[in-house]
Amino acid sequence: MKVLHVAEFYPRAHDPVLGIWAHKQALAARDAGVDVQVLVLHRVVPPSATPKAQLASAALALWRHPRLRELDGLTVRYVPFVSPPRPRSYGSWGAWAAPVLRRELPRVRRSFRFDLLHAHNAVPAGDALRRAMPAAPAVVSVHGGDVFFTAGAFTDGHRNVVAAFGHARLVLANSDGVADRARALGAPAERTRVVRLGADVPPTSPRQYDHPTLVTVAHLVGRKRQGDVIRALWLLRDRHPHLRYLVVGDGPERGTLERLAADLELADRVEFAGQRPHDEAVALCHGADLFVMPSIDEAFGVAYVEAMAGGVPAIASLGEPGPGEIAQVGDGLALVPPGDVEALAGQIDALIADRAALGRLGRRARQTVERAFTWQRCGEATVAAYEEALR
Repeated sequence: MKVLHVAEFYPRAHDPVLGIWAHKQALAARDAGVDVQVLVLHRVVPPSATPKAQLASAALALWRHPRLRELDGLTVRYVPFVSPPRPRSYGSWGAWAAPVLRRELPRVRRSFRFDLLHAHNAVPAGDALRRAMPAAPAVVSVHGGDVFFTAGAFTDGHRNVVAAFGHARLVLANSDGVADRARALGAPAERTRVVRLGADVPPTSPRQYDHPTLVTVAHLVGRKRQGDVIRALWLLRDRHPHLRYLVVGDGPERGTLERLAADLELADRVEFAGQRPHDEAVALCHGADLFVMPSIDEAFGVAYVEAMAGGVPAIASLGEPGPGEIAQVGDGLALVPPGDVEALAGQIDALIADRAALGRLGRRARQTVERAFTWQRCGEATVAAYEEALR
């Protein structure tokens, strides 16, 4: 079986962690026996936030990105397209990408005769595929953005998400909660499946920091709520004077978070490590005592299971689809009400205070991942979905 993955979010030369979950799922499908290649919808328009003085150089850098790469043994093609700014037009980006796909897909098929197309997200990838090659069988993975953002923020986004769901032979949600939201948007119940993402389970390793350390690995955006962790650290400043917070990742909220840490006189206890290559980010996470990410709109949460796989217990927000399901499977993930900094501080305190109990919880967290959330399991479930879609 040959499957062509099509994605907007996928690692780039300048951003190797963008859409790493899509790349990991493609690798998992390959390792489960499928011949996989990838086509990336590569938008060559700089983000709206790019300073005017840097627009030309940013656009040139995007245009010069390699069109063909090999990532971990996978052939990855980057197909450039243009579209209007995201804030007002993201729901229609599939229509903008479709013309270039209409030209590119037959070219790919001459050398890689794919049996199935796998779109990561209904918009723009699934929508672009249904417009560009409507006769080709396709499945659509829902990673959260379609149901948490696109369908609600844009009228054409709602319409195109629904159309992509209707066109797909199967809709693959990454959690039961996301599957429910997809069905509410018209994904046929009889053609909606849950395929959870996963993590690599490394050899066990001792904690590597001199002080008890909290860690978050995530893009620095508002919904990830790193600011709540900084505020919780302030509440615990006297009870745990040696507690530190390691923030791995980058994004538009970095300046705000750095100012918050300085304003609370925590600059010497909060380290901003910046964006790191995926393997390095995971290693930094596995050296910590507790992973804390009380984010909202969390469809699944690969970062939680990656932490737990290394024996690091985690804290997430109550009421979120992915974290709730991870917590139901086994030990290792605690849930607190979103936005409740005092509850977050209390949960951190309860876990950090008893180091022996924290170590035991970390071992159980690892067992939870081994039991239910490995990339091998994800690959097997993904391939089973492909086989069903082609029957």
